[in-house]
Amino acid sequence: MMLASLTTFIAIAAVIGVIGYRVFRTEGRAPAAADVSPALPAGAKVLSSAVGDGRIVLTVEVNGAVELLTFDLNTLRPLARVKLSSP
Repeated sequence: MMLASLTTFIAIAAVIGVIGYRVFRTEGRAPAAADVSPALPAGAKVLSSAVGDGRIVLTVEVNGAVELLTFDLNTLRPLARVKLSSP
């Protein structure tokens, strides 16, 4: 009986210890979300979007021309701008 109580106490202490470690651990925590928005050209119409590999790609139409705008997913900093043209 005493051995079962001791084992149960150790198991509960281990679970509470792991929960406490996970709650109070600071490394690896995601940074607070900043209020940022990607800068789109004036009059741009978003046709589609895709997310992957830490980036977001927007397909936009600006004055009849189609462009691909790539932004960093975490900071929304512009990474690339590709203008698509018809042959």
